Amino acid sequence: MRQKIIIGNWKMHKTIKEANQFLLDFDDFSKSCKAKGVELGIAPSFLCLESLTRKSRFTLIASQNVNAVDSGAFTGEISIPMLQEIGVKYSLVGHSERRTYYAETSETCNAKNLALFAHNMYPIYCVGETLEQYEKGKSKEVVKEQLVKGLKGVKADDINHLIVAYEPIWSIGTGKNASVEIAEDICHFIRTTIAGLYNETCANKVRIQYGGSVKPENAKAYLSCEDIDGVLVGGASLETVTFKALVNTIL
Repeated sequence: MRQKIIIGNWKMHKTIKEANQFLLDFDDFSKSCKAKGVELGIAPSFLCLESLTRKSRFTLIASQNVNAVDSGAFTGEISIPMLQEIGVKYSLVGHSERRTYYAETSETCNAKNLALFAHNMYPIYCVGETLEQYEKGKSKEVVKEQLVKGLKGVKADDINHLIVAYEPIWSIGTGKNASVEIAEDICHFIRTTIAGLYNETCANKVRIQYGGSVKPENAKAYLSCEDIDGVLVGGASLETVTFKALVNTIL
């Protein structure tokens, strides 16, 4: 049985002081959730990563982004060895905001995915369609292309450690969320696509999250679906009260 995983993506929020206070209030809660089969994590800004990885005992700490190259003349970028040095093992790859604002493609995401696995780190690979693509009925076509291109060359043994986050771009930060039926349909499609690219055993080990205006009011419905193993949470993860309330709905 796949372990449930709930990760808060803080985006460009929280100072180091604020992040440390959050973890102080949250880490013991993560411990109790882990005992109940639910893994909790947060993806803070780069500045907060070292402090949080050092202090966290039970909360998974993930990077929001990473460069595929170990070192070089890439101003403003963070490498995998830099993250490894401070104990980070997971990174978001291909979040819709990275694709939209920073021109990331499935090909650049593929380079990051391959590099992470080569360093024994693990991607949380984000896929999802725009509102225009959704309205034209191209959701599955877009998601399949992102999976095929983003996972090109990834070994079957590595796929077992993959986390995929389905985030319909039209629902992120808009207050709109995909219905439970839509979310489960696409997450099931993701699993069957991975089975086609690899095999059913691999596909059944991949944890798939839904992300997009996830709140305490709707989290349980999403996590009750067969193919949704977790949620990637934005605004509702910024305060311990709302994040705990969201998690408590499934415990």
